[in-house]
Amino acid sequence: MILILVDCFTKFGGSQYINSTATGMYEDYLTNEIVRFVDENYNISNRAIMGHSSGGYGALVLGMRHPEIFQAVVDHSGDAAFEYCYLPDFPKALEVYRRAGGNHGDPKKWFEEFWQKPNKHQDPDDMTALNILGMAAHYSPNPQSPYLGCDFPFDLQTGEIKQDVWNRWISLDPTRMVVKYHDNLKKMKLIYIDCGTKDEFNIHLGCRILHSKLARMRIKHFYEEFIGGHSKISYRYDVSLPMISQELAA
Repeated sequence: MILILVDCFTKFGGSQYINSTATGMYEDYLTNEIVRFVDENYNISNRAIMGHSSGGYGALVLGMRHPEIFQAVVDHSGDAAFEYCYLPDFPKALEVYRRAGGNHGDPKKWFEEFWQKPNKHQDPDDMTALNILGMAAHYSPNPQSPYLGCDFPFDLQTGEIKQDVWNRWISLDPTRMVVKYHDNLKKMKLIYIDCGTKDEFNIHLGCRILHSKLARMRIKHFYEEFIGGHSKISYRYDVSLPMISQELAA
């Protein structure tokens, strides 16, 4: 097995590994440039795509969209059921933006001030604000927006949900996408999903929904919950990596 570890970090911190005018065309980068480079330099017979958290989201989404490239998908605690994993953080993020912009939240001003801080990880509310900003950049990019090229799913003054923008977000929620990509998922040699029962972002709920929908669609997959949270779960790779090797070798 050859492991390809790709650096897709952005100015917003991480990546969801999908195309966005606000962050970059990372889906094209991975499925075209990286795959082509690997194929030209190594003897590859099958491919799996694997990740944790945002990486788990990217693995599942790119896998279901590109079954001609990837034969296996491994999703460790990947973002899913956005109403559970993102929506609870909207009020916290809004208050952070409002502190930077007065009564009207200003994510751009806050973002510029954030990158000037000597210790950027000291305030957990800052990390929440950065996370929601990064998700807006991936799920609702808008080159015409004055706020770092993206639209927010809530009003930056009152917090009222903007349904049109929120609809753009949930259209990219794996719990909604699996029905659309039913036929592609049927082609997979391995679909692996696991999550900790104490996930701090409620992602175990999204994984349960995914498991339920895949089961109802009679799509073969491996699903497991374990006692643990969202972080420090790399020991779970001891379960998924041998499974990748076994299924793709077969």
